[in-house]
Amino acid sequence: MGRLTADPEMRQTPQGTSLARFTIAVNRRFQREGGQQADFLNCVAWRQTGEFISRYFRKGSMIAVEGQLQSRSWDGQDGKRQYATEVVVDNAYFTGSRNETNTRGAEGSYQSNFSDGGYQPPREAAPQAPAQQDTGFTDLTFTDDAGSEDDLPF
Repeated sequence: MGRLTADPEMRQTPQGTSLARFTIAVNRRFQREGGQQADFLNCVAWRQTGEFISRYFRKGSMIAVEGQLQSRSWDGQDGKRQYATEVVVDNAYFTGSRNETNTRGAEGSYQSNFSDGGYQPPREAAPQAPAQQDTGFTDLTFTDDAGSEDDLPF
């Protein structure tokens, strides 16, 4: 979770797949003398996730992302090997209030993702208790000589 350092850059591959590139400044938990330290994470988001981020987030917006780290390499124009490590974003979330995050108005289905209470991971459906079925078995309760019920007969 952090703030965007610049507006997301939206692109399309030659095949027409959309992607957004952006950098997040994440404050470290500790402070050194002279102020807060931050790490800068390069991120890439593909397809609808990238379009969502590009549409609703701007420089300075608070954002929380989920994804995987990916490293890649290529030969640069100077012939030297170049390396990059970035977060491939699977999910992105609004954090903080709308005024704090500098987001555009979140209309439509994205409205439900907005939260004034900070980072809210997606909620999984609560497990449903299996329906009671007649299995043909009878529950037995054993009573000892003193008249107390016990689950086990020994």
